[in-house]
Amino acid sequence: MFVKAIEDVARFTKPIHIISRTYGGLITPGSATLFFVNEEGVAITCKHVADLIVNAEQVNARFQSFKAERDQMPKDGKFKGMLSRLESKCGYKKETTVQSKINFVNSVDLAGGSFTCFAHPSLDLAIIRFNGFTQKFYQAYATFVTDPGKVKQGRSLCRLGYPFPEFTNFRHNPDTDDIEWTNTGNPDSPQFPIDGIITRFVGDGQQITAIEMSTPGLRGQSGGPLFDSDGLVYGMQHLTNHLHLGFDIKDKEIIQDGKRMKVSNSPFIHVGHCIHADRIREFLKIHNIKFYEEDQRE
Repeated sequence: MFVKAIEDVARFTKPIHIISRTYGGLITPGSATLFFVNEEGVAITCKHVADLIVNAEQVNARFQSFKAERDQMPKDGKFKGMLSRLESKCGYKKETTVQSKINFVNSVDLAGGSFTCFAHPSLDLAIIRFNGFTQKFYQAYATFVTDPGKVKQGRSLCRLGYPFPEFTNFRHNPDTDDIEWTNTGNPDSPQFPIDGIITRFVGDGQQITAIEMSTPGLRGQSGGPLFDSDGLVYGMQHLTNHLHLGFDIKDKEIIQDGKRMKVSNSPFIHVGHCIHADRIREFLKIHNIKFYEEDQRE
């Protein structure tokens, strides 16, 4: 049902790769998603994703200052005590994130360029405008649905994103005490679609802000498009809500692998929430950003 649509939507939906390092030295890969809305290097994603991207620079700068002060300490009997005080001053514990690096994969060539973020004041929505790029690696851009008659309960829709970070092209450089991207390892993570039907709508009493889906949006799909079998974009995945079903089981006796045992369970249904296309279009208009609607399709 969504085979052709997924092929079309994948042309403008791209992954964001993230590596984070804790003070204890653990490097964790992560991912998110964005999709482009025009040929001018403008994409949208979630505000919580944009915040992570913007805050990464501050996190890294703080660690650079920490390293500079640490490296000035004399390596004598007082070093451990001085280091402990510096760690306390910076609020560094073993689990504290001290570095984050971002890679916009297959989006644009950012060599010598930059990007600008515009965050929505109340919704989990942000615009990323790439500046000074020399080449585009995306091949198309989103077309938004405008017919309200199509956005109804029971309609089957699909989401596309990059929830499983399988990339391995990163390392810790002991010479610089820094994490960095490399030309070795696996640079890719697979795209992952997940379908469902519209179940309910989310609003603030004045307008619908989000579309609820019968299936979850997966971690890493945040910022990915919600679309129909024609590839029209209905919204953007931004969170998953967990609804308690009430079918709780406590100490129920079962037989498993030839043994009697007691199990307990509190089941939930996980439903995805997607920012409504109308709210996305309104936000793009506020910032005078070009975008495309279904009546503009050839």
